[in-house]
Amino acid sequence: MDHYEIRDKIPPMMDLSADNITQNVHTINSLCPDPRLKFLMKRLVTHLHDFARETRLTSEEWMAGLQFLTETGHTCTELRQEFILLSDILGLSLVVDSINHPKPPLSTEGTLLGPFHTHDAVHLSNGERLSHDPEGESLLVLCTIKDTHGQPIEGVAVDIWETDSTGHYDTQYEDRKVPDGRGIVKSDKSGVFWIKAITPVPYPIPHDGPVGKLLEKLCRHPYRPSHMHFMFAKEGYDQLITALYLRGDPFESSDAVFGVKNSLLVNLLQVDDAMAQTYNVQVGSKLLKHDFVLVTDEESRSLRDKNTRVVLDASGIKYKFWKGLPIPEVD
Repeated sequence: MDHYEIRDKIPPMMDLSADNITQNVHTINSLCPDPRLKFLMKRLVTHLHDFARETRLTSEEWMAGLQFLTETGHTCTELRQEFILLSDILGLSLVVDSINHPKPPLSTEGTLLGPFHTHDAVHLSNGERLSHDPEGESLLVLCTIKDTHGQPIEGVAVDIWETDSTGHYDTQYEDRKVPDGRGIVKSDKSGVFWIKAITPVPYPIPHDGPVGKLLEKLCRHPYRPSHMHFMFAKEGYDQLITALYLRGDPFESSDAVFGVKNSLLVNLLQVDDAMAQTYNVQVGSKLLKHDFVLVTDEESRSLRDKNTRVVLDASGIKYKFWKGLPIPEVD
């Protein structure tokens, strides 16, 4: 349809006011052919307008918000995603992950991706070195991957990334030439993967931009507890984005981006004589061991649909599923 045809098909709007603007926006959006997009926009507009009305939002506050979002966009680069950081500190990232990747009992819980994942990590063989930071404390990472029935999963691509000993990711250095502190390994026939890394340290998220200024205004610190990121991918299994956090870290209970979960807290062990010989590391080195449990696509989809029905039934919204996603039963 051209613009005039669209104009002629839109139902006439009411005389505009702060009280009826929401319905008018719904009306002018009503021709959208994508029912899921139309549903998302309807709920977004409703909540945005209600927020403005409930808080009695001033023109100055509205403009400050727009300027903040503009600055957030200007801060983004190929290697720095300020909008992801904003989503993280607002808790939205965790909400979205929890909705889309629900986990049944005894499976490994997910957490947020964070703004420092890249797509240029090199593929490593088991036992290779993840970090080449000479100041880092040596850490042997020895983990297993199983399904919910306890069977090992072979051939899982495990994307791992961590900071250096100063709490900086490789992407935070202007002279970065090659990836470091990140790599991709695959689990063997026993579901095992292992790498040589360094012991994670606590660090602040980037706080020299608009997100950092917001944290300061909110009297919040920018620190994350010591952790290592993991992302698991294999056909037939729901993607798992998670991290392991060192128990007892001073920021364990006040993570700036809400990533810590009790099931993801770990204690570091020490490498003994036999293990040192098997994995060619020094006796007494730090050891991180963990058993990851993945869920299948079908297990995740079934639980996601069940959770969706519970939430929408409680909300009173009459819905149906379209391409696996909920939309209103009647517009």
